[in-house]
Amino acid sequence: MEPEPNDVPLDDFRPNPMLPTPHSLVNPPELGPPVGFSHAVVTAPGTTVHLAGQIASGVDGRLAAEGITAQFDLALANVVTAVRAAGAAPEHLVNLTVYTTDVAGYRAAARDIGRTYRRHLGRHYPAMALFGVTELYEPGALVELVGLAVIPD
Repeated sequence: MEPEPNDVPLDDFRPNPMLPTPHSLVNPPELGPPVGFSHAVVTAPGTTVHLAGQIASGVDGRLAAEGITAQFDLALANVVTAVRAAGAAPEHLVNLTVYTTDVAGYRAAARDIGRTYRRHLGRHYPAMALFGVTELYEPGALVELVGLAVIPD
């Protein structure tokens, strides 16, 4: 049986997937184990970068992917592009909010979305939340990501 494309080891995508964040990720045992996120983040002193909502748009601003996993992939790539353009690095993300018009589809694709996430961000898990919404501004968009990063001093 051929391995799935998403089964490529994490190290093949990112030279150092465990690159430490300068921020403190807080996961108190009283809240239960987080899976794919941190319960809280204490930021290091630095410059705050507020990221606008990113969807699966290409350089022309038009929706460029179909399906929840493909849209998550391109939206997260756009988040990383914006973070780097602002002078930050992906591990400087301290918060990531996911808005989706298809919570059931997101849940069903969670394994593939997790692989996609790790391809872009390694095992850096900032504070995260997911909200189901009835509609996003761009017709056809299934996912929008909004982030916050802090560039350490």
